[in-house]
Amino acid sequence: MAEKALSNLRVLDMSRILAGPWCTQNLADMGAEVIKVERPGVGDDTRAWGPPWLPMADGTPAADSSYYSSANRGKKSVTIDFTTKQGQALIKELARTSDVFIENFKVGNLKKYGLDYESIKQVKPDIIYCSITGFGQDGPYADRPGYDFVFQGMGGMMSITGERDDLEGGGPQKVGIALADLITGMYSTIAILSAVNHRHKSGEGQHIDMALLDCIVALGSNQVTSYFASGKVPGRMGNAHMSLVPYGVYPTRDGHVIIAVGNDEQWRRYCKVMGREDLLANEDYSKVTGRIVNRDTLDVELKRTMKTRDTQEWLEILEKNGVPCGPINDYGQVFEDAQVKHRGLRVDLQRKDGTRIGTAASPLRLGITPPHYELAPPSVGEHTQEVLRSLPGVDDDMLSILRGKGII
Repeated sequence: MAEKALSNLRVLDMSRILAGPWCTQNLADMGAEVIKVERPGVGDDTRAWGPPWLPMADGTPAADSSYYSSANRGKKSVTIDFTTKQGQALIKELARTSDVFIENFKVGNLKKYGLDYESIKQVKPDIIYCSITGFGQDGPYADRPGYDFVFQGMGGMMSITGERDDLEGGGPQKVGIALADLITGMYSTIAILSAVNHRHKSGEGQHIDMALLDCIVALGSNQVTSYFASGKVPGRMGNAHMSLVPYGVYPTRDGHVIIAVGNDEQWRRYCKVMGREDLLANEDYSKVTGRIVNRDTLDVELKRTMKTRDTQEWLEILEKNGVPCGPINDYGQVFEDAQVKHRGLRVDLQRKDGTRIGTAASPLRLGITPPHYELAPPSVGEHTQEVLRSLPGVDDDMLSILRGKGII
C-alpha cells in the first residue's frame, strides 16, 4: 500500500454540519487518524438531514442521511457528552495525544466546558486548535449564528450569481451547493497544514480562527479586485462572462452547449466551424474588445446558428477543431462520462452493518502519497470502545460505568 501523506497526524474533530467535517475528511483522505466526537445517541446534526437516506444491504433505509455521509468518510466516531465533567476529562485525554483539535461551536461555547483553546493548551502545549465560526472570534458580529445561505448573500456571491435583473428570471441566486461551507473547509485544511509545518520548524502550536464570511469574501477574487480597480460594483450576468464573448450557454436544436472562446484565434476557428465567415469578416467582432462591446447583437447571431444542429453534433465538430466547449450534465450523466470514470471520481464504501455509500473521490492526486478510502462514514459511536480503551484508566468496567451514566 502506498504511503499516507498525513499518517503521522491525529485529529480530534469536534465539528459538525459541513465546513468542519469537510476539512477533517480532507485530512482523513490523506491518511490522518480522525476521531469524530459526537453526542451520545444523536451524533452529528446532519445524520438526520434526510431523505435521502443511506441504503442498507437489503435496500431498506439506514439511520443516516446521504448528506452526513458526503463529508465524514475515513473517520472514527466516538460519542461523549462533553457537558459532563467526566466527558470533558475524556476529551482532554484524547487531546493530549492529538496533533490537531477542530471545533465549530459558537464563540465562547466551549470555554464554559473547559475545552477552549487556552484550556486545551494546558494539557497539550503544542496543539493546533482550529475554530470555525460564521463571523470569526472577534468583531461586532462574532456572537451571531449563521448558515451558508446567509454568507452567500452577505459575502457578495449572490450579487454576481443569477440572471441579469433586466431579463426574465433575473435576480439573486445562491450557488447550488453550500459553497461558503465547502470553501471554508478547504481553507481550514490549508491553515491546519500550514500550522503543522510551522510546528515542525518551531515546536509551536497555535489557534486558527476561520470564518465563513472571510472565506466567501476571499473567494470573490477577480470580481473583488475588479471592483477595487474600477470602483464599479460587479453585477449579475447569468451565464455570460464580463471579459469574454462568446462565453456562455447557447441553445441547440435539442438542448444546450457551453461555448468558452478565450482568445481571437479560437474565435476564428469557431466562426469557420459554424460556417459564419461573415461574422469573422465583421470588424466589430474581430477582437475581444469589440465582441464585449457588441455582445448583444453578436449573441443573437450565434444563437440563431447554434439552433441548427443537435448538441452532440456540435460537441463533436467543435472539439475536433479545438473550440472550447462542453455539455451541461446532470449528476447521472457526470458519472457516466468516460473521463470521470477513467479518473475514478466515484468511491463506493460499505459499513460493517451493510450500509452502502457512494461518495465523490478526493480530487487530490499525489503521485507518491495519494488519498486512501479505508473507512466508510461511521455509524454514530461506532468506534467509542476502540478509541477510549486506549486512554489511561479506561477499561471495560469503566466503559460500562460511563455508558450507564449516558456519558458515552
